[in-house]
Amino acid sequence: MATTGAGTGSLRPVRRPRFPGRSTLLRAALVAALLGLAVAVLQTPSGCPSPPGGSGSPGPASSPSTGGPPPDPGAPPSALPLPDGAVGVPVRLAEPAALAVVRPGTRVDLLAVPADGRAGEADLLASRALVLDVVGAGAADGSSALYLALRPEQAQRAVGLPEGSRFAIVVRG
Repeated sequence: MATTGAGTGSLRPVRRPRFPGRSTLLRAALVAALLGLAVAVLQTPSGCPSPPGGSGSPGPASSPSTGGPPPDPGAPPSALPLPDGAVGVPVRLAEPAALAVVRPGTRVDLLAVPADGRAGEADLLASRALVLDVVGAGAADGSSALYLALRPEQAQRAVGLPEGSRFAIVVRG
């Protein structure tokens, strides 16, 4: 008489563990590659200057008061921290040449030109927005941008514009 349990007297066939199929392995490899790429991009952002000391990790920059090396007067100013209550928004300008006249700390008015290109109908999105950083000012491939500190409602208006809208700035004194 055979028993129906999982003991030694069972007549059930023994199942071998199945290895994942080719498509499952391919998906796992692609996910691993994309995660590795994301980590690499987050560790070394392109267009950002490396901090003093050559370290790849973020941290406070050394200053003359802490005994660090004196800042190079010919070096571009470093990015500013995000002020309390503000959000950082990257903005690509319709005219990238305008990036040559702004530096971190500059105040600008951010304007949006409608997607249909109606002349003279630019909307003021943010007045006296603080420029936190200028990324890729000399890049010819269109990767240059401003990093602005905006109030949350201004940022929402800026990122909620229809595709094809263009941004312009007016530099404040």
